[in-house]
Parts: sequence; C-alpha cells; structure tokens
Amino acid sequence: MRQLEADYLIVGAGAVAMAFADTLLTDSDASLIMVDRRHRPGGHWNDAYPFVRLHSPSLFYGVNSRRLGSERLEQTGLNRGFCELASSPEICAYFEAVMREQFLPSGRVTYLPMSEYAGDGEVISRVAGSHTRVRARRVVDATYADTRLASTHPPGFSVAAGVRLLPPHELPAVAEPYEGWVIIGAGKTAMDAAVWLLENGAPPDRITWIRPRDAWMLPRENFQPTAEGFAPSIGGLAAELEAASNATSVPDLFERLEAAGLLKRIDPEVTPTMYRCAIVSSSELELMRRITRVVRLGHVEAIEPDRVVLEGGVLHSPPNVIYVNCTADGIPSRAPQPIFQRERILLQYVRRCLPTLSGAFVAHIEATRADEDEKNSLCAPIPAPHNPLDWLRMHLSEAANRLRWSEHPELQAWFAGSRLDPFTGLVERAMKQPTAEQAAILERYRKAARPAYQRLAELLEGADTPSSQRVARPLKG
Repeated sequence: MRQLEADYLIVGAGAVAMAFADTLLTDSDASLIMVDRRHRPGGHWNDAYPFVRLHSPSLFYGVNSRRLGSERLEQTGLNRGFCELASSPEICAYFEAVMREQFLPSGRVTYLPMSEYAGDGEVISRVAGSHTRVRARRVVDATYADTRLASTHPPGFSVAAGVRLLPPHELPAVAEPYEGWVIIGAGKTAMDAAVWLLENGAPPDRITWIRPRDAWMLPRENFQPTAEGFAPSIGGLAAELEAASNATSVPDLFERLEAAGLLKRIDPEVTPTMYRCAIVSSSELELMRRITRVVRLGHVEAIEPDRVVLEGGVLHSPPNVIYVNCTADGIPSRAPQPIFQRERILLQYVRRCLPTLSGAFVAHIEATRADEDEKNSLCAPIPAPHNPLDWLRMHLSEAANRLRWSEHPELQAWFAGSRLDPFTGLVERAMKQPTAEQAAILERYRKAARPAYQRLAELLEGADTPSSQRVARPLKG
C-alpha cells in the first residue's frame, strides 16, 4: 500500500476547496494532499449543464491568487452592460490551470483525482481500486455543502417507460422538434433552462413550468464591483438596512425590499416562499415572465405517458413533450457545525452567498491563528439559505461576523485586498477620497446599521421559527 504524508488532507477539489488550498499555500508553508472523486478540479462545474454561467461577476469568483476572466463589461446578450459571467467550460479550465500551473509546480501539493476518501486516512482509487494510506495533521472536509445537480442525482419521483425526462445538460443535444417542453423545478437551474429554451426559439406558449414554489431573487445590477457600480452596490446595501429599520413585519420587510429594487420575483401576484441567493438581470426576468403556463400544484409525484401526478392535482400533457428535470436540491440544507474541530476542518460559508471568499478566509484564519476557540469565533458559519426568513438570518449572522472582524485591522486589510470580496475594497477605496454621492451613501449605511440589525433580530425572534435557529439579540457594538 502506498503511503503519503502532508500537513493537510483536503477532501474535495471543488471551488471552495481550491480557494482554501490557494490561500493556505500563500499564507503558510504547509503541504497538502487533495483527494477528489472527479477527474479534474472544479467540483460540480464538471457536471453542470453547458449553458450555465456564474450568477455574479467572474471578478470575485475562483481563488485569490489568479484572476478569472477579464474585467470587461459584456456588450451583448442578457448580461449586457454588466461584468462578464464565466461559463462552466471557462470555470473548469480555470481550476485546471490553477492546479496544473500553480498548485502542482509548487511542490507542496499532491493531487489524487478519481479517488474516494474512505476515512481514517484511507484513499481508494476509483479506477484501479488501489489503496493509499495518508497521514495528515488535519483533514479538511470540503464536501459538507457539496452541490447537487440533476445530472448526478436522480429525481425524487417515478417516471414511466417512454417518458422523455432530461437533465438540463442534455438539452443542447435535442435534435428534433417536440410538441412542448415541461420544466420541473423552481430554482436557478429551472430559470436557466427556461431562459435557454426561449433564447433558442421555443415559443413561450409551448413551455409549461411546474413551479411548486416561487423565489425571491437578487438583481444583478447590485453586484457590480466596479467604481461605476458603487452607487447600486453599496447604495443597495444601505437601502437594505433602511428597509429593515422601518419594517413593521416580515411581509412588510419584503415589500419594502422589492419596492426599493433589492429583491425580484417572477410573478408579482405570487408571494415567494423560497430564497437561494439566485441573481438575475432584468432582461432574464422579463424573458422568464413570457412563460405564462405555470403550474402550482406542489411537487411532482409521478410522470406517466399522458399526465403528471402532483401533490395537489393532475396535469394532462400530450405524449410528444420533453420534461426537463431541474429538481436537484443544489446546496442541501444542513445544520451549521463548528468549522474548526481539532484534527478536522469543516468548510462552510462565513460570508453570505460568497462560497470561494469563505473558503479563502477560513484558510487565512487557519494559517494565522493558533487558538481553536478564537478561530471558531472568527469563522462562525452561515447556513446556506432556503426560505425568505434565511435572508434575515444571513444578514444577522454576517453582521455578527463583521463585528468580530472589525476588531482586527489585519482582517479588515485582508478582506480589502482580496479579489474574492466584491465590496470591502470598493468601500475602502471610496473612503479615502469619496465623492459627494459616495459620502452620502456611506453615511446612510452607517446611520441605518444599528437599528436595522436590531429590528431584524426582533422580526426573526417573532417569526414562527424553531428556537434552535433563532439569532440572539441585540448585536452590540
């Protein structure tokens, strides 16, 4: 049996694991062994549908040490005028280059692709079946929030023989016209499938969208980390706090957020019950609204040759249709755990909706702090969101983290210098010599922060939420 030894064994080579490894290599002299079940780094991007793109700019995705894409604004398409969004092939090539051109030449990284970690330091090759014994000071688990896709996870409903059910990544291979398309799912994958069909000529009246829930979405114009994007981005953050400060209830909060252009929904007549950090442009939203055949009868239980059985009824459909399965859970709902657990590091978010920044920051704390309690205090996990109340939870959790970070100038400087942080550097640069508009926005933010977080805590405490998920109030400082 082959034996290997390193300071860290990292289980997974997806985006968060790569961001963690990159910062650990930069901030320490540690040696790493990276084990991944796929044939190349990039995690779920290797399994993604070919037309998927990042929700948010390439400018703040990937690893800290290497830029993804360029700083150009897109000139055509539904993202016109905004920072470019990398495609899945671009992202896979990027992580491959990071591994081959940076990690491996460093001499401090051993990469074991097509391998499974069986626990207790044992790695098994998925190709040869051979076993490798690994000794490491700490095991870094990057699989706790592993993304689930329709191409890798089967549907949770029965499908009769002869029914054409496709995951989204097979859509571009369809080579003949069909009588119609039925999209199943309510998340960003379903939105992408709807946009792809419409952009490729599918008539809206031949698309049926089974949407058991509707989602609140974030507007892309508020996520532009450029000097020109300061007003919508940082002004948007200030407006969020102002909406929270004045909200009389949770429904009133979301009405205020929508009225201020801070949250979007496809159907203004339907109250969303889902929130997953999905980001869309106004052009994408307008396109999705062209689909009017929307079925809201709950989740699918079975697809038969001429009908779909749902929780709340039956949808009759002709036989010559394609069903597009977009029901995979994405990031599963899991209870947060301490990130630092002696010999184990369990990677989780510490900044809302920013996975690679979170992975990089956890690595920075691991490399620069020795005390386990201090590490966990500085890296309190933020659970992935699923419902609208999670919007409140994430804001409060991140505010508590930011308050702790503010006590350490070195951490503030790290965030300001990180290419994965879309806003801290933007604010730091503006504070040095702000324009009148920037100064006014910063003052609005400062003035609204304390009452906003106090009010969010009160609203969340009053909501019908399990006590284990409540956030303690008030925030001090």
